[in-house]
Amino acid sequence: MPYISVRGVEHYYEWIKTSQPHTHSSKPVMVFVHGWAGSGRYWQSTAEALASDFDCLLYDMRGFGRSTRLVQPPPVFSYELEEYAEDLAAFLAALELPSVYINAHSMGASVVTLFLNRYPQQVKKAILTCSGIFEYDEQSFTTFHKFGGYVVKFRPKWLGKIPLMHRFFMARFLHRSIPSPLSQAFLEDFLLADYAAALGTIFTSVSQKAAEMMPQEFAKLSVPVLLVAGEYDKIIPAAMGQMAASLSPYVEFALVPQTAHFPMLEDSSMYLKTVQAFLAKD
Repeated sequence: MPYISVRGVEHYYEWIKTSQPHTHSSKPVMVFVHGWAGSGRYWQSTAEALASDFDCLLYDMRGFGRSTRLVQPPPVFSYELEEYAEDLAAFLAALELPSVYINAHSMGASVVTLFLNRYPQQVKKAILTCSGIFEYDEQSFTTFHKFGGYVVKFRPKWLGKIPLMHRFFMARFLHRSIPSPLSQAFLEDFLLADYAAALGTIFTSVSQKAAEMMPQEFAKLSVPVLLVAGEYDKIIPAAMGQMAASLSPYVEFALVPQTAHFPMLEDSSMYLKTVQAFLAKD
């Protein structure tokens, strides 16, 4: 299993490509960035479908998935979204990838939005899946943080062994069912997520700062972006994505019908058709 040190933390990554792993390829690179408490695992089927045109690179962000080794960052590190954007920049530099395409999901899409504005010369096109902007509501945010804290704190490992627990866990995120092995992988990633990273990113991704910052970040985008939303997404409603897309002429909005927070898994054919049409444009 390949790991690379990024700012003092071991990050897991893997390539999905049609050529041999260590041979030179003339294909462009597409990097996949996962969302909160997930890992690159759920991007695998999408990457495999795009591997004929791209060398696809999956990685697990600091504190999540298989990147939980040595997750005791120095005091200068935090769980702010900007720090994860700098992690991504350091990761690409370590792998000597000066120019890439990116497909990011949920919290990962917020991270990539910040990255796009800091390193626009490094990205040809980006897909932001299930992203958007929201208004700050102190009472709602306080309740969310309190509930989120309980969810992160009480994660007994035996939950992963309860039959059908993975389906119950994923129910809020989906409109259509996905294969059981994928649901089980989501639950496993949630249970393995580093406590500090999981809790810290709850407070930074859903915050007054993020609510005020993200509209400005979307408005500044200068890289061609496709923002894909699921019609019935309860986590980041499609209307929030449409609002974000309206802030920049560089952002194109697309809705995948009959899906929720994981359109790339709930209706992979429609998702891929939408993404490939965007990528084919000049």
